[in-house]
Amino acid sequence: MPAMGRALLVYDDDCGFCRVCLAVVLAWDRRRRIRPVALQSEEAARRLAGMPETERMASWHLARADGTVHSAGSAFGPLFRELPGGAGLAALANRFPRAAERGYALVARNRSVLGRALPRSARRWADATIERCREDRNSTPADWLSAR
Repeated sequence: MPAMGRALLVYDDDCGFCRVCLAVVLAWDRRRRIRPVALQSEEAARRLAGMPETERMASWHLARADGTVHSAGSAFGPLFRELPGGAGLAALANRFPRAAERGYALVARNRSVLGRALPRSARRWADATIERCREDRNSTPADWLSAR
């Protein structure tokens, strides 16, 4: 895993609601610790090797540099810890893991409905945000210097 982005956030690229949620996380991630990776990518398949495909495709996953993978509601605590000001939400998610899991499951079951309710402008913003972050977080410091 590159030094940029200590964790990969593996998301469903075919889901508009998922992309908007990811874009919110990436916009919050001013320290650039999270790198987006589509579930449908070869990188996700490699990183989540050994996980059955049905389990892999059932939720988002936070894959950390130390090799740990947190999926569905259990990813909230570790994800929030990576984000500036997220310690309180991380503590809440860790204090009430069943509630985090149930909340995630409720949203996941209804993501198609939630996605249809989003305006196209929100999906366009999300796609642009993800692409910018993907380009930026896949580059190296040497790339940044040569771009100046």
